[in-house]
Amino acid sequence: MRLSAVPAILLACLTFSGCTSSPGPEAVLTVAPSREMTSSVTPSAPVPVADVGNAVPQAAPPQEELSWTGPVPEPQAFLPQTRTVAVPVPSDRQVALVVPARPEIDARPDARTRVYSHRFRDAKPINFGSASPRKLAVHGVDVSRWQGDIDWATLQGQGANFVYIKATDGGDHLDPMFRKNWRNAKQAGLKRGAYHFFYWCRTAGEQADWFIRNVPREAGALPPVIDVEWNGESSCKRQPSRQHVLEKMKVFMDKLERHYGQRPIIYTAPDFYRDNLRGEFLDYPFWLRSVAVHPAKIYPGRKWIFWQYSGSGLSHGVDGRIDLNVFHGSETQWHSWVSARSG
Repeated sequence: MRLSAVPAILLACLTFSGCTSSPGPEAVLTVAPSREMTSSVTPSAPVPVADVGNAVPQAAPPQEELSWTGPVPEPQAFLPQTRTVAVPVPSDRQVALVVPARPEIDARPDARTRVYSHRFRDAKPINFGSASPRKLAVHGVDVSRWQGDIDWATLQGQGANFVYIKATDGGDHLDPMFRKNWRNAKQAGLKRGAYHFFYWCRTAGEQADWFIRNVPREAGALPPVIDVEWNGESSCKRQPSRQHVLEKMKVFMDKLERHYGQRPIIYTAPDFYRDNLRGEFLDYPFWLRSVAVHPAKIYPGRKWIFWQYSGSGLSHGVDGRIDLNVFHGSETQWHSWVSARSG
C-alpha cells in the first residue's frame, strides 16, 4: 500500500536516526575473563561484615579524560563503625564511605624482622622443577575482603613475611577490610603494602587521588602497587589501546610516586602483559603472576621483584584459598631492599 506523506516523512526520520546512532570504531570491546586473575576479583570465602565503608558499584563517566585534575575534597576523620559519612567524589554522585585523616609519615619504621620459613600448602600444587619458588627465602601473600577475618600471627608463622593488602579499585571503591587488615598486619610484624585494582572506565588521575586519600603514607611500608589486568568479571568492558593503557598507567604511577616517595610496583598477568607491557616500563619494578611455570618462560627478559606463583594456597590463619608470592632474592637481599624503603 502507498504511504501518506506524513507517515512517510516520519519513517524516513526514524530510519536516519537509527543509522547515525550505531557504534563507531571507538566502541568498547568485550573480552573473556583471564584465567590469570588475582583473587581480589574472585571470591573464595564468605565476605565478613565490613568495618570500613561500603562497596560502591563502579560507573563509567560519559566521557573519559586521560588526566583528571579536578578538586579532591578533604578526607573526613574515621567515625565509629555505626556511622558513615557521605563524601563527594569526582563522579557526580555521593558515595557512602569512611575515609581516614590525611596520611602522615610515622616517626620510625620497624626494626629488622625475622624471616619465617615457607610452610604453605597448595590446593593445586605445581611442580616447578629446578625453578621452584620454594628455593627462594622470603615468601608472602596478598589479601582482600575475600579472605575474611585473618589470624595474622598464625599466617605469619606459616611463612607470610610480607603482605600486599587490597585498598582500592576504580575511583570510588574502598575494600571494606582494608583498614582492619592494614592495622592488624602491622601489629603482627608483617611488612605490608597496599595495592589498587586499576579500572579502565575511570580516569587515571581520579583513581590516584582516591588511593592517596585512603592509604596512609608510612615509613617502612612497601611500595604501592598498581594491579593492571583484563577482568571479564568487571562491569567495565572497555579494552583501550596499548598506547592509551600506557598513558593512563603513567599518570597514575607518577601521582603515587610523588606522594609516597617510592616508585610503584606494577602487578600484571600474562595476557595483559602480552598485549600492553612487553618492552615497556623497564625502569619500574614488576610483580608477575605465573601459576604454572617460572616467570622467565612467559615474561622473557623481564626483571621482577615479586612472583605470584599460586592462586590456590592454603594456610592456617585464613579460611579458603590465598595467593602465594615470593621475593626475588636472598634473605639478606630482602633486608637490604626493605631497609632502602624505610626512610
